Amino acid sequence: MKTSEIFKTKTVFSLEIFPPKRTTSIEVIYRTLDELQGINPDFISVTYGAGGSEANSTTLEIASSIKNNYGIESVAHLPCIYLDKPGVHKILRGLQSAGVENILALRGDVNPDLEPKKDFRYASDLVSFIRENGSFNLIGACYPEGHNEAPSLADDLRNLKIKVDAGVDHLITQLFFDNSYFYSFRERARAIGIDVPIEAGIMPVLNKKQIERMVSLCGVNLPRKFITMMEKYENNPAAMLDAGIAYAVDQIVDLLAHDVDGIHLYTMNNPYIAQKIYAATSVLFGTAQRSYDNTA
Repeated sequence: MKTSEIFKTKTVFSLEIFPPKRTTSIEVIYRTLDELQGINPDFISVTYGAGGSEANSTTLEIASSIKNNYGIESVAHLPCIYLDKPGVHKILRGLQSAGVENILALRGDVNPDLEPKKDFRYASDLVSFIRENGSFNLIGACYPEGHNEAPSLADDLRNLKIKVDAGVDHLITQLFFDNSYFYSFRERARAIGIDVPIEAGIMPVLNKKQIERMVSLCGVNLPRKFITMMEKYENNPAAMLDAGIAYAVDQIVDLLAHDVDGIHLYTMNNPYIAQKIYAATSVLFGTAQRSYDNTA
């Protein structure tokens, strides 16, 4: 099933996992998936790490297993900046053979030590290419606080409109810790004609180091209550974990109250976190049945 169809009948709850490191057996991720089965998410996305064809092979294997062995819709991440058209053709054939219908089309992070390919400068280029060469459901990334390379929020939103117009079926946001950024972004997106479902990406806090890295990479803002929480519990890992889960739950409850199209949970391959958050919010998802209206 194409994930865009799910939004037509309900508020979506999905998860993100990432392939294990090269030095770790792939069986580790299957143990994680076994522990996630009780959650029954609407779909699970699988990231595409560094490593070229090897990374793609692992992503494809996991996405295929999620779909065919676990009976859950899967989404394969596909960053394009270091791929050429023949390489993408090969990946599309592999996904199609595995029955994976959903792709998160990304530009990908720039590595200063690698020379980008010339075929795909932007995610919108990849979206257009896949549209011309397959019948996949395409998902795009978006940034409530603006992409850190964009000159302005307005420029970032215009570029997002180009990507959606190229053929994106629904959007997943980068993590954020202040819901007001999401609401403002959603309002501005709708105002310029971006009418696909927008799923909110939520990342629970594990430790202060993780957050400092996210701030450095993504440029997200930290509200005062979030900073106070980190300062209070940074030297108590167990308390920090529980506080981070509670903060994420609070975000999700507020987002559901404001009619979010869906929640995409960045699990960090930690089933405990996903289970706790789902247990605290699943009843709310059950009462948030909806029919997606792109005129809202």
